[in-house]
Amino acid sequence: MSLLDTRVPAVVLRIDRNPFHHGTLGAVRSLGRAGVDVHVVADCAGSPVARSRFVRRLHAPPSPDASADEVLAVLRRVAAQVGRPAVLVPMDDATAIATARLREELTGSYLLPVMPSALPERVADKAELAAVCASAGLPHPRTEVPDTPARAGEDALRLGLPVVAKWSRPWLLPAGSGLRSTQVLHTAREARELHARTAEAGSPLLLQAFLPPGADRDWFFHGYADRTGTVRAGGPPQAPVLPRGAGLTAVGRWTPNSEVTALAERVTGELGYRGILDLDFRRCGATGRYHLLDFNPRPGAQFRLFTDSAGLDVVRALHADLTGRPLPDGDPVTGRAFVVENYAPLAALRPAPGGRELAWWAGDDRVPGLAMWALWARHVSGRLRRRLGAAAEVPAQRPAPRAVTPSLTTDNEKASS
Repeated sequence: MSLLDTRVPAVVLRIDRNPFHHGTLGAVRSLGRAGVDVHVVADCAGSPVARSRFVRRLHAPPSPDASADEVLAVLRRVAAQVGRPAVLVPMDDATAIATARLREELTGSYLLPVMPSALPERVADKAELAAVCASAGLPHPRTEVPDTPARAGEDALRLGLPVVAKWSRPWLLPAGSGLRSTQVLHTAREARELHARTAEAGSPLLLQAFLPPGADRDWFFHGYADRTGTVRAGGPPQAPVLPRGAGLTAVGRWTPNSEVTALAERVTGELGYRGILDLDFRRCGATGRYHLLDFNPRPGAQFRLFTDSAGLDVVRALHADLTGRPLPDGDPVTGRAFVVENYAPLAALRPAPGGRELAWWAGDDRVPGLAMWALWARHVSGRLRRRLGAAAEVPAQRPAPRAVTPSLTTDNEKASS
C-alpha cells in the first residue's frame, strides 16, 4: 500500500499574496511527489510556485479581505473544476479559520479535520490564546489588552519595558499600512501611539512581558493531531536560527526536546484540536519554563524540515489521515536541516549530518529554484532603488541634534506563514 491514496486530489489554499511563500511550494512538492494531483488556489502571478511541475492546475484565489461567503463561492467553483472530493490544505491563518467555519458547507467536496468550528480562530487570535493558556495552566507571557492609548502606556510600564506588542488578529492588518504583527516597544509613548492605530489594524492591540532571547531559548513545534487526538508527524521540535530582520526561520535543524513535545501534546489535548499545527515557544532564562507564544492552525512555512524516516510530514499526515490511510511510525531525523537559500545562501552550501533540504531548489523540480533567484534579484534591486530615491529627496543639510531612539526589533517574532 502506498503512503497516500493517490485517487484523492489535494487543494492547497492561500489568501496571503506573498510570492516568496516557500511553504506553499513545500506542500505542492510533498503531495505531488507522493503521486497526488495538487490544485493550487493562490495568487501565483510571478511566484516560483506556479513553475513547479507538481502543480496540476492553478485557480484564482479569494481576495485578501474576502468574506466567508466569498471564500465559499471560490471553493465551490474549484470543487466543480476538480470534479471529485479533495483534501483541503489551508496555508495561512485566514484560510484555516474560514474553512473551519465553513466545514459543513464544504462537506461532500472537501475533506477537513473534525473539531469545533471556532477553535482555529480562537487559538490564532493572540488575545484569545492568552486566555486559553491561563485556563489550561500553560505557561504564557503576562499579557494585557489595553482599551485606550493612555491605558496602553500604563500597561507597558506595569509589565516593564521593553514590552512586546502584538495585534490580536494579524491576518486582518491592511497591506501597505506599515503595521507589523509583532514588535518590541521601548517606551510608553510608543505603546500609546501604536494603540491609537487600533481602528486601522482591525483588531485589538495586546502587550506582553518581554522574554529576552538567547542561545537555546527559541523553539517551535510542527505536528498533526489525528482523528484520535494523537499528535503525529513533525515533532519533536527544533531550535531555529533566525537572521535578524528576516522575520522567518531561514536556517533550522531538527533537535529533539521532550519537554516542548509534552507541552504541544498537552495543549492540543486540552483543546480537542485536530489537524496541522505550528507552535512557537520561548524558554524563560530566569525560570527555565517554556512559554507558548503563538498557535498557528496551519502548516508553518518550514514544515518540510520535519520529514521523518518514513517520509511523513504534516501535510502528508493530513492527507493520509483524512483518506483513511494508516500513518507510519517513522523516526525523527536528528540533525536534518532546512534552509531558505535566498535569506541564507552560505548556509545552503554547508553539509548537515541528517541531510539538508532547500526551500526553493530541488533536483526533481528545478524551475522554481531558478525562477526564485530571478524574482529575488528584482525584489532586492527594487527595494534598493526606493531607498536611494527616498534618500535623494532629503535636503542636504546638517540635522539638528536629537536624542537617539532605540530601533524596533522582532525578538519575539517568528514566521509562521
